[in-house]
Amino acid sequence: MSDLAPGEATPPSGATPVPSDSAAAPATPRSEAEERRALIVLLTVIFLMIAGFGLVIPLLPFFAQAFDAPAWQVTLLFSAFSLGQFIGEPFWGKLSDRIGRRPVLIVTISMVGLSYAALAFAPNILWAFGLRFLTGVFAGNISTLQGALADITPPEKRAQRMGIMGAAFSAGFMTGPAIGGLLAQPSRGTLGFQLPLLVAAGFALASALAVVLLVRESRPEGPPALRGPKPARVRDAFAHPVISRVVMISFIVVVGFAGIEATYGLWTEARFGWGPRQIGLAFMVIGSLGAVCQGWLSGRLARAYGEAWTLSAGLVLMGLGLVVQWVSPTWHVAMAGFALVCVGQSICFPNVAALISQSSPPHRQGEMLGLNMSGMALARIGGPVLAGQLFSAVSPGSPFAFSALMVLPALWFALQVRGKVQRLA
Repeated sequence: MSDLAPGEATPPSGATPVPSDSAAAPATPRSEAEERRALIVLLTVIFLMIAGFGLVIPLLPFFAQAFDAPAWQVTLLFSAFSLGQFIGEPFWGKLSDRIGRRPVLIVTISMVGLSYAALAFAPNILWAFGLRFLTGVFAGNISTLQGALADITPPEKRAQRMGIMGAAFSAGFMTGPAIGGLLAQPSRGTLGFQLPLLVAAGFALASALAVVLLVRESRPEGPPALRGPKPARVRDAFAHPVISRVVMISFIVVVGFAGIEATYGLWTEARFGWGPRQIGLAFMVIGSLGAVCQGWLSGRLARAYGEAWTLSAGLVLMGLGLVVQWVSPTWHVAMAGFALVCVGQSICFPNVAALISQSSPPHRQGEMLGLNMSGMALARIGGPVLAGQLFSAVSPGSPFAFSALMVLPALWFALQVRGKVQRLA
């Protein structure tokens, strides 16, 4: 049985930890083979879970249209999920610091699977909103997964491992949308989406089973997460010169990108006449590119130039890609822009997680990563609503222009992070 063994997780000299009342217990030594087995198990769990998630995302606009929902209600399906994530992320992240990663993952992934199954039989759009909210609450476990990966990874390898984790995410997004696009039958109304939603539920439940059978606890021994009023814990994070800026980068970028995600199906339908199958195939191709970039490119760039520089470069590529998509005359050019955004994301977000992990004490990694994911979830609540209004009131392409503009303040914060890391080194 593979073991997610506790890992050494002390911050490197280039990052100042969040204030804590005591340090975690020393890590249990582990061989390279044990570390590799633990990583493979965790990546398998991530792949199965994200394959189910990726299967659903491209179908949601068409699923909502089967209920005769207008564009603003389509985007609210995304916001309902994100509202649930906003509530779930800090709760599950902190709980995993206290009771362990394994029980949190078993409960949350299992409930996500059951929520997908229930969504397949939603009788109306109001039920769909409620189920998407519930799914978001339990899907707010990304920080727990990141914490589990950080537990088994030495600090100097974290940027690379976060990139590999991102590759597993991309592989799931590559597989899921392709399957969803092939299985969906929009001509049958809501019934045409039951099979792909049930398959998504199966992926999630298979992921939960893998945790039950193969994953053992990874949380380092030591004191539980810091007790005290939540505002004080949030102030700890925002008083830190690196964590505060990285969290702001995540929030700003995701406000724009969540709007693109929510309106992409509507935009390609209006611009190119695409349906679920074409969108699923597009996500499969881009997911393949993302898997390669996150698994191979991100870690190499971080080792060569540092996490902060790689983060900045990723933001620049994302901005360029969004502009290309906005002005694209054909779907071929739009896909080139999509590819640029994908490469930028692939080298950007693994380094966001790595910088936060490196700057946090071991027994508060789940909490700090959870705060970041909660901020991203908050951005995903407002982003789709704003994009839906821009799509309807301005033009189908206006969400791309807005998202590109949001990259500029994020890049300003990233340049500040580079300076802070250099001074702390």
